[in-house]
Amino acid sequence: MGKEVISPLRQRMIEDMNARKLGAGTQRGRIYSCKRFAKFLGRSPDTATAEDIRRFQLHLSETGMSICNRNRIMTGVKFLLRVTLRRLELAAEIYHIREPQKIPQVMCPDETRRVLAVATSLKARAALSLCYGCGLRAGEVVRLKVKHIDSAQKIIRIEQSKGRKDRNVMLSPEMIDLLRQWWKARRAFDAHAPLQERWLFPGRKPGMPMTTRQLNRLFHEAADGAGIKKNVTLHALRHSFATHLLERGTDIRLIQALLGHDKLDTTARYARVATGMIANIKSPLDQLSQPCKKPKKNPGKKPDIGENDQPPA
Repeated sequence: MGKEVISPLRQRMIEDMNARKLGAGTQRGRIYSCKRFAKFLGRSPDTATAEDIRRFQLHLSETGMSICNRNRIMTGVKFLLRVTLRRLELAAEIYHIREPQKIPQVMCPDETRRVLAVATSLKARAALSLCYGCGLRAGEVVRLKVKHIDSAQKIIRIEQSKGRKDRNVMLSPEMIDLLRQWWKARRAFDAHAPLQERWLFPGRKPGMPMTTRQLNRLFHEAADGAGIKKNVTLHALRHSFATHLLERGTDIRLIQALLGHDKLDTTARYARVATGMIANIKSPLDQLSQPCKKPKKNPGKKPDIGENDQPPA
C-alpha cells in the first residue's frame, strides 16, 4: 500500500496548524473538512469563489447533518481560507449556526452503582470507576500512567488534557484499593519500561494504552448488563459525577476545578439536571392550597405617621 501523496496546499495548511500548536485530533478534523470541501468542488479549494462557499453551506444543510458537525466542518474550511490562503473575503462568507442548548444526560446513583457492579472485568470496573469517581474524560483515563497516581497526597494528576491544561482530582480510599487490585492482576506487557512510565491501562498493541473506543465498548457492555434504558454514553459518568456532587452541596467552584472548566457557566449547567435539587423546590401551586396567614399585630407598636399627620413640635 503506497503512501498518500500530500499536496503543497495541504502541506502548507499542516505547517500553519503546527505553528499554532493545534492538537493531532484537531488537525485531523480540519484536514477532513477541507477534503470534503474539495470533493464537493471537484477541484482545488484555492480556486473557490464566494458562490462556492454559499453552495457548500447549503449542501451541508440539505444532507441532514447535525448542526455540531456542520459547524465543525465550516471551522476547518474557514481556517484554510483565512490562515493558509489569506482569502479573508471568502472566510467572511462562512457563518455558524447556533447549536441547541441540551441538558446533559445523567444517571441516578442507583443506576451508576449497577453499571459499576456488572462491569465485565476488574480492568473495566477500575477504568469506569475513574470516569465516575474522579470525573475524568475517556481520553484522560486511557492516558493515565503510574506517575500520575499520588496515593500519599490522595490525588491524581491530569496532564495536558483538553485545552492543554493540567489539573488535580481527588483519589478516594476506595479508588486506591480498586487500583491496587487492578495493578496486581495487570499483565506486565511493558516490564521493560520504567515503572513510573507504564500505562495504567495498557492496550493490545505493545507500548500503547487502551483506546477510548475499547473503553466505550466496556461501558456499553456494562450499561446493557445493568439494564439501563436511557440513551447514555460513557461521558454520562462524568456528567453524573458533577451532578451528584452538586446535589450533595459541594461548592460549584470546586466542581469547576475538578472538571477543568474555564468558565463557571459551563459547570452551572449541571444545576439544570440536578434532579434532587429541583425536586426539593416547593412549587407556588402548593402554597395556594394553604390558608393565608394574617400578619400578627404588635400591640406595643405605635402607628406610623401618615403623610397628612403633623410631626410633633
